[in-house]
Amino acid sequence: MAVTAQMVKELREKTGAGMMDCKKALTETNGNIDEAIDYLREKGISKAAKKADRIAAEGSTYVEVEGNTAVLLEVNCETDFVTKNDQFKNLLAELGKHLLNQKPDSVETALQQKLHGDGEVLEQYINSNIAKIGEKISLRRFTIFEKTDNDAFGAYIHMGGNIGVVTVLEGSTDEETAKDIAMHVAAVNPRYVSRDAVSEEEVEKEREVLKTQALNEGKPENIVEKMVEGRLSKFFQEICLLEQGFVKDPDKKVKQVVAEKGATLKGFVRYEVGEGIEKRVDNFAEEVMSQVKNK
Repeated sequence: MAVTAQMVKELREKTGAGMMDCKKALTETNGNIDEAIDYLREKGISKAAKKADRIAAEGSTYVEVEGNTAVLLEVNCETDFVTKNDQFKNLLAELGKHLLNQKPDSVETALQQKLHGDGEVLEQYINSNIAKIGEKISLRRFTIFEKTDNDAFGAYIHMGGNIGVVTVLEGSTDEETAKDIAMHVAAVNPRYVSRDAVSEEEVEKEREVLKTQALNEGKPENIVEKMVEGRLSKFFQEICLLEQGFVKDPDKKVKQVVAEKGATLKGFVRYEVGEGIEKRVDNFAEEVMSQVKNK
């Protein structure tokens, strides 16, 4: 029996499983919806689907490097405990290898790509891990980096994966310096590489704020402009990596460290697990009271 898009849609609505999983289940059961539901349950996929509405704000960052290509990724789960699980660590490694080999342009594309060239797509592989581990797990984001033989990657994972950073040092193969800069990024969390990367709109907005502050302090207008430029310089130091004092040698700015290597900092990406995800805050007392009332 031919599997139609409507049948796949119906099965997805009933189980919450992924499109490819539903299509495979219907194919295996000759289009029988009830048997397909049982098939998904047996494979543990419906179990994974039931966890889809849970909040997964814990997890780990991970870096995989192969030659002139690197990938930084974040995988989320529900509890920090799971990140120490060998199976979860293996999942990170498999995802890292897949992303390096296939170089998808988005998470959505990655999830529908076949893993190791066999019949299983990445979404199915993650779902099978959800069934085994027992928590919602999701590939949240990734960035792929490219360099030449004359450049260096700096990869750093902090606090067992809570923060992950990759830097690209152009014109130098000094991986140690590239990693030191990645450690700096992990610690200081700059927003931009250099002043040039900050939009004129943001600079003007900050300039107006600083000007208002100076005038409110009662400073004469004839020296306000100089004060604003001085404070603006401090603003750039706070948000621009190259303007910051290097954590390993605060007497030097990061741009001096890079220049001493005859290099250019091409860029960096910093992931912090769960940033931007609203974490559920459980009120234990309310939870207990609700259970008492329901008895």
